[in-house]
Amino acid sequence: MTAEMSRGKPVDIERVACGYPRHVSNAAELRRLVDKLWSYCDVLRDAGVSAIDYVEQLSFILFLKMADERQQNFMNPVQILPPELDISWERLAKLDGVALEEEYRRILSELGKETTNLGVVFRKAQNRIQEPALLRKLVVDLIGSENWSSIGGDLNGDAYEGLLQKSASDVKSGAGQYFTPRTLIHAMVNVMRPSPADTIIDPACGTGGFLLAAVEYLTHHHGDSMTPAQRRALSDGRTVRGVELVDGTARLATMNMFLHGIGQATGEPVIDVHDALATKPSRTASMVLANPPFGKKSSITVVGDDGRAEREDVAYNRQDFWVTTTNKQLNFVQHIASLLAIDGRAAVVVPDNVLFEGGAGETIRRRLLNEYDVHTLLRLPTGIFYAGGVKANVLFFDRKRARPNRPWTDRLWVYDFRTGEHFTLKQRPLRDEHLQSFIDAFNADDRSARVESERFKAYAYDDLVARDKVNLDITWLKDPSLTDADDGVPPEIIAQEIVEDLTAALAEFTAVADALAARAAEVAARN
Repeated sequence: MTAEMSRGKPVDIERVACGYPRHVSNAAELRRLVDKLWSYCDVLRDAGVSAIDYVEQLSFILFLKMADERQQNFMNPVQILPPELDISWERLAKLDGVALEEEYRRILSELGKETTNLGVVFRKAQNRIQEPALLRKLVVDLIGSENWSSIGGDLNGDAYEGLLQKSASDVKSGAGQYFTPRTLIHAMVNVMRPSPADTIIDPACGTGGFLLAAVEYLTHHHGDSMTPAQRRALSDGRTVRGVELVDGTARLATMNMFLHGIGQATGEPVIDVHDALATKPSRTASMVLANPPFGKKSSITVVGDDGRAEREDVAYNRQDFWVTTTNKQLNFVQHIASLLAIDGRAAVVVPDNVLFEGGAGETIRRRLLNEYDVHTLLRLPTGIFYAGGVKANVLFFDRKRARPNRPWTDRLWVYDFRTGEHFTLKQRPLRDEHLQSFIDAFNADDRSARVESERFKAYAYDDLVARDKVNLDITWLKDPSLTDADDGVPPEIIAQEIVEDLTAALAEFTAVADALAARAAEVAARN
């Protein structure tokens, strides 16, 4: 909690919002808000509006309502919406039928032309609610019936997070690919320990979970010691920044940040909307937290410093990359490595194929181990991601100054949290306490004092590079469910794990097939 909030001072809602995030909220009120906001989803789904589209439309309307509340505030009015656009919540709420549709479309179109955070929220915005009566219900009955500014930022932000989580769990919407489990995010941030002096970037930020967790950590652990300049940098969105390729997801992330008090409506965008892989970073960061998208990006050409091109339609000319590949995950690893400033730190979620894939993958692993301190690998269990078929890990590495003739990686510590662990999204979801043993073993206070255990083993640099293709997909534990028929694992969990293993294997075969096809196309083009 900030000092201003603790003294009961009004929060600056020019940020449309409402304080910094905390885990502690009024649980009953939070449940009421989430249930109320979600209650209309089923109705709209019957009208052809998906869960993710519903949350997007709520973002537009909620933003307009809260902006109006701030502008109408008697004690401290702040103009958020450009006055020349003549946008009035009172007028919007009085309309119905075709007139309501037309005014709503006009507002979305005009605000989408702005170049600030306001423009990111409304960029390419469209009215997905084709039934005027349903639109009026959202405007009047759902959003218009609450005074959102008086509810408070923690509840607003947490309620919005609740909505995002519900939309991520809606399998048909496909929104799960943009939503990293918050339990995993919290564990990663807890061991990375961001400080007010850090500049933190997520180059594939999705709905902004990593950035908000970093903000929460900063305010909880450093809130009393931050300087005024550091507070301003945090609330203005200069301490944390994100990049997102998909317009709709970028608007959800921006709105999420707003509701947690990060970014100003008329300020520089906190979330940049572009392809992070397309260009060399214009600025570095002292910390990168990321869960880059899995899967192969179509229609690209990547040219690395080896001078070779894997050709399709759109070019990535990244001379700062070590090697050429069309594998999106490997390119993100190279991109994140280039994002880090000297002494910068990264924690990135990567699929299994990044650890064992040959060719470009082997080259990248060798360069990373040699030029960076790759100190920790967390092997994640299946069943924790909303997007199915994901077998993933968290790779932790630091950037150091060049050191000729001596690799920076001394030992890679591998924590196996996959073997013998069984989770599902509903029957046995991953919770914070499940990752506490990893946090303790990580020993962020003094990594040199780490101790090996059944699940935590250290591997020397020489042993790693001697492995076939520098394969970092290291296992040593045996899954008891494979040897003990009476281990008590419910059959539905075993069935789900089988499905996820098969899906992940299919994805890996597809990636290999895509790579072979790209190489064949390149050979054909040369001939």
